[in-house]
Amino acid sequence: MRIKISSDSTCDLPAEITEKNDISIVPLYLVCKRGTMRDGVDITPDELYAITEEEGQICSTAAVNVQEYTDYFTEYLKDYDAVIHFTISSSMSSCCQNAMTAAESLENVYVIDSKSLSTGIAHLVLDAAQLAREGTAPDKIKEILELRREKLDVSFVLSTLEYMRMGGRCSSVAAFGANLLGIKPEIEVRDGVMGVGKKYRGPLDKSLVKYVREKLADAGSVDPRRIFITDSGVDEKTWRLVEATLRECVPFEEIIHTRAGCTISGHCGPGCLGILFYRK
Repeated sequence: MRIKISSDSTCDLPAEITEKNDISIVPLYLVCKRGTMRDGVDITPDELYAITEEEGQICSTAAVNVQEYTDYFTEYLKDYDAVIHFTISSSMSSCCQNAMTAAESLENVYVIDSKSLSTGIAHLVLDAAQLAREGTAPDKIKEILELRREKLDVSFVLSTLEYMRMGGRCSSVAAFGANLLGIKPEIEVRDGVMGVGKKYRGPLDKSLVKYVREKLADAGSVDPRRIFITDSGVDEKTWRLVEATLRECVPFEEIIHTRAGCTISGHCGPGCLGILFYRK
C-alpha cells in the first residue's frame, strides 16, 4: 500500500530530508504590503526579516484554504492509496480545520492535528514515514502518532521580544524591559498552546547552555532516538555550542539541526533557538 506522508510548511523540515523520505509540503502564506507569498517558496526567512525592518511591522500568516487542500489531496490520491497529513496545532491556525473539512469529501485522507509546531511536527512526520515504509496501515499510523504527540517536548528561547511586540503578543513596556535587562524568555508548547516557561538572563549563548542543561536534566525521561535543534537565524558557533551541550547531557542517536521557515520565524524574530524531542 502506497501512503503519501504530508505536512504543512510549519514542520520546518529541510528539502533533503523531505525528498529522502517522500514527504510533501504544502506552504502557508505570508501577507505583507508587497502582497501574499508562499512560505519557503516565494520568500525566505532572511527576506522576511528585511521586509519587516523596512515596513516596521511583521507579516501576517494565512492558512491553506479548504479548496486548496481538496485539490492537493486529490492530486496525490491519483498515485497513492492514502494520504496522511499533519498540521500545525489547531489552537494556532485554521489549517487543521480546513484540512479536515477537505478530507470529509474524500476517501483515505487522514488529517492529524500535531498539537505542536516547527520540528515538533517533524518528529511525527518522520515517524509516520517510517511506519509507512514498514507497511503499517494508515488508520494505525494515525492512532500511533496521536498517542506519540503527547510525549513531545517543544520549546524555544527568544533572543528578542520585538517581533512578539509587533505581533501584539506582548506589550511595548514588557519588550523594552526584557531587552533592557537582557531577559531571554522560554516559550513552551503544552497541549497545543504556547506559553511562557522559564526566563533566562544574560548573553544568548550562556542562556542557551543553561536552557539545554535544564531541559535535559532528567536524562532518564528523554527518548534518545532523535532531537532537533531548530533556530530562526543564529551563527554556526551558537548552534554548535548547543549541539555539544546536548551530547554532554544525553547520548542521542540522531541530532538534526534545522532552520525555521517563515511562518515560525516571522513570529519569533531572528536569534530564536529551541530543542525539540520526545519524552519516554
